[in-house]
Amino acid sequence: MRFIRSLLLLIYLVGYTIPYAIACFIAFPLMNAERRYWMAAGWCRSTLFVARWLNGIQYRIEGMENLPDGPAVLLSKHQSAWETLAFPALMPRPMCYVFKRELLYVPFFGWALGMLKMVHIDRKEGKYAFASVTRQGKARMAEGAWVIMFPEGTRTPVGKQGKYKTGGARFAISAGAPVVPIAHNAGRVWPRNSFLKYAGIVTVSIGKPIDTTGLTPDQLNTRVEQWIEAEMRRIDPDAYRETDSASVDAART
Repeated sequence: MRFIRSLLLLIYLVGYTIPYAIACFIAFPLMNAERRYWMAAGWCRSTLFVARWLNGIQYRIEGMENLPDGPAVLLSKHQSAWETLAFPALMPRPMCYVFKRELLYVPFFGWALGMLKMVHIDRKEGKYAFASVTRQGKARMAEGAWVIMFPEGTRTPVGKQGKYKTGGARFAISAGAPVVPIAHNAGRVWPRNSFLKYAGIVTVSIGKPIDTTGLTPDQLNTRVEQWIEAEMRRIDPDAYRETDSASVDAART
């Protein structure tokens, strides 16, 4: 049954994304940037609804009151594709993702993405890429959007911790914006690189904003990492029990 439900979700994603993207291509030239964003976010809301009804994937949010009423950089745990599509549907402000330029060439999804005001990285720019991200990100925040990044860079398996890169911290300090750390356990229901989806409840925990004033990128990155990883062990303790036990044993030897 899980296989069939996962297959039906895949069929939905393919069958719904293409006509939705075409509708965006037709409507976007008639809309301003904010209306474009919320139309695209409608696809995210629909997909969350279908995943809940079809696959039993529910969610709860803790700490919504911690979101600031102003510019912010959101730095989130990255376990699956779920959070990528969920955040635009759940957050009260437009989300500006930082993504590699190659995604713009993905049929339909990437083409629609290119018509939104996001921040894209051209890796061919080398050392100038970060300056481009900073310039684009500041412009988006000035328009009222929140910039979101995944400091681990890639999706990490449940119970694991990736290396936290300082790019998000560097950008937040450069922009003079607070950082909001986010932890979640979406990998439990929507594992990375897995066709199968599992019924369950995703807990999304939003931390209090971290003032970036006077902090170095390393100091800020460490605070973000410590909060997120401690929170992960609170919301999903079973996932880390084996990993933490192995770390303790290694420290004793």
